[in-house]
Amino acid sequence: MNIGQAAQASGVSAKMIRHYENLGLLPRIARTASGYRQYDDAAVHTLRFIRRSRDLGFGIEEIRTLLQLWRNRRRASSEVKRIALAHAADLQQRIEAMQAMKRTLEQLAAHCHGDDRPQCPILDDLAADGIPAHCPMPNTRFR
Repeated sequence: MNIGQAAQASGVSAKMIRHYENLGLLPRIARTASGYRQYDDAAVHTLRFIRRSRDLGFGIEEIRTLLQLWRNRRRASSEVKRIALAHAADLQQRIEAMQAMKRTLEQLAAHCHGDDRPQCPILDDLAADGIPAHCPMPNTRFR
């Protein structure tokens, strides 16, 4: 199948298929005499694997490692589990950091009058070197 058909079958755009091919995530793709790429079912299956891995937030190097493990029928599943759990721990840290950012923004917004006055604790916090200039709670960061 051509790249458009592979894109439709895998759910990966043609642009990303070329990108993954350039990164070496796909095995060498056969080409016609005129130079067009020809994808087989195995390549589409690999593209689906990559897409699902990206959907779960894995980075390119993690996907490269997971692909190697997937292709190695003598692999130890413990290595796959280690990668998955490390990624889950990283996601948890990012979730906690984002929740803290959300709380800070909500607190800052709660202290902003949101009217025609120029004073704004949100902007003060963004510009501050540690303590907002017009903070309603002096010497305290909103955290």
